[in-house]
Amino acid sequence: MTGLGTAINVATVIGGTAVGLAAGGRLPERARTTVLQSVGLITLALGVGEALRTHNVVFPLVAIVAGGLVGEALKLEDRLEGVGERIRRRVNAEGHEHFVEGFVAASLLFCVGPLAVLGSIQDGLNGDVQLLVVKSALDGLVAIIFAATLGWGVGFSALPVLIYQGALTLLAGSADAVLTDRMILEGTATGGIMVMGIAFRLLELKQVRVGSLLPALVLAPVLVALFAR
Repeated sequence: MTGLGTAINVATVIGGTAVGLAAGGRLPERARTTVLQSVGLITLALGVGEALRTHNVVFPLVAIVAGGLVGEALKLEDRLEGVGERIRRRVNAEGHEHFVEGFVAASLLFCVGPLAVLGSIQDGLNGDVQLLVVKSALDGLVAIIFAATLGWGVGFSALPVLIYQGALTLLAGSADAVLTDRMILEGTATGGIMVMGIAFRLLELKQVRVGSLLPALVLAPVLVALFAR
């Protein structure tokens, strides 16, 4: 069934959040901090690994810089935080100071990466959900840890996952006809750099405005199509 992979992914994010909330209350503050830092380190390692897959660093470099300028002009980071804030008010989550942070960090991490793109395309083309099942398992584990440390805003990241992957699944035929292996590769490397930015946020090293870099995921394949030989 087309879309099953995304449905599974949404379910694991919500389920992981529920488990994390149940477990988080039993952990002392320093334990939650250590767990979050551990996730930050692993996220950093994953981002570095993806970034190093590039065949020409100029493509992700230009995509990140140009994408950041476009994203800041469109105020994407502020808009994403605004969505989280509106959800927080709508569900009456006053006093939950990490609600928006959890929503933004989880939304970015779950939507930026090759599995989200490739898995959604495979699901849309032939109903193959294998990649999205793997992603679902990973996202569920991360949701447990995020929710234990950042609270239940993490669960609402299921909404961007549903919209983003659902759209990719529906448009899979068109995307597969346009995207080449090289375009996907450089897009993956660009996403890896953005994942590194998420890791810096989790480690509280620098509040990188990763949301504003989202246009880079579109620009990288376009640059490859225009200039790669």
